[in-house]
Amino acid sequence: MPDGGRIMTLIVDRARGASRLLKALQLGLVVAFSSATASFAADKPAPATSAEPSPGWIVTLGVGTEYGPTFEGSGDDDFSFVPNFDIRRANQPAGLSAPDDSIDFSLIELGGLEIGPAANIRGSRSHSDVHGVHEVDWSVDVGAFAQYWVIDNRLRVRAEARQGVQSDDGFVADFAVDWFQPFGDKFLLSAGPRASFADGTYMENSFGISPAEALANGSLSAFSPDAGFKSVGFVVGATYQINPKTSVLVYDKFDRLVGDAADSPIVTDIGSPNQNTIGIVLSRSFHIGF
Repeated sequence: MPDGGRIMTLIVDRARGASRLLKALQLGLVVAFSSATASFAADKPAPATSAEPSPGWIVTLGVGTEYGPTFEGSGDDDFSFVPNFDIRRANQPAGLSAPDDSIDFSLIELGGLEIGPAANIRGSRSHSDVHGVHEVDWSVDVGAFAQYWVIDNRLRVRAEARQGVQSDDGFVADFAVDWFQPFGDKFLLSAGPRASFADGTYMENSFGISPAEALANGSLSAFSPDAGFKSVGFVVGATYQINPKTSVLVYDKFDRLVGDAADSPIVTDIGSPNQNTIGIVLSRSFHIGF
């Protein structure tokens, strides 16, 4: 705590038996010195206060499962593990998000505009899923997102651009519009349309079949897709806040493959252009004080 000032008082011992004049002189010197010291202390700047401690961070971890296509374009469904992660400053309110948002962190916030990095996990496909055709390894997409709140905490427009970290992963760009509707303090509903674009590398990796692979498979024709929009769809999610730290999310995501993605023999012959996924995730938030 800063000291408001110090008053130093010089006390001069008065010798017994001194004259009145000497006593008066001594007293005058004491008063004068004390006044000067008090004035000097008042003029000194107060010591700088230490910075306020950091409010820390709120980290949200979640785990769940979803039931949907075993790979993009598959006609078979299965269960899979779903992780959830989010981080924000402890002095900021929790933001609203859709079930299919990538992991992100806002670095720039200007009015209703938010911009920052984003990352997501890309699914895999094995040889047993499509005999004779190359595997698709699971991977990580990294990139950026930008979103704008047309109506604060109600209507959001969002775009993500992400590049896979492996050489044959390719690039994807996802576009979304969402409406968020709270019901009381504990229930939140979100819904909106989707569209996804992919470059030629992504399309070839996910939907392409080389002549050698077509020969090895024996039933699928060779196919070389071009870049373009690969799907359109719709997502709806419902979140229930069990308590201030715990929530549960249920959602349904439907995608319809379009363009060259829908024309691939992987989709037309052994798969399906209709891709529907339902999921549930339980999340809990923790405070980290650093």
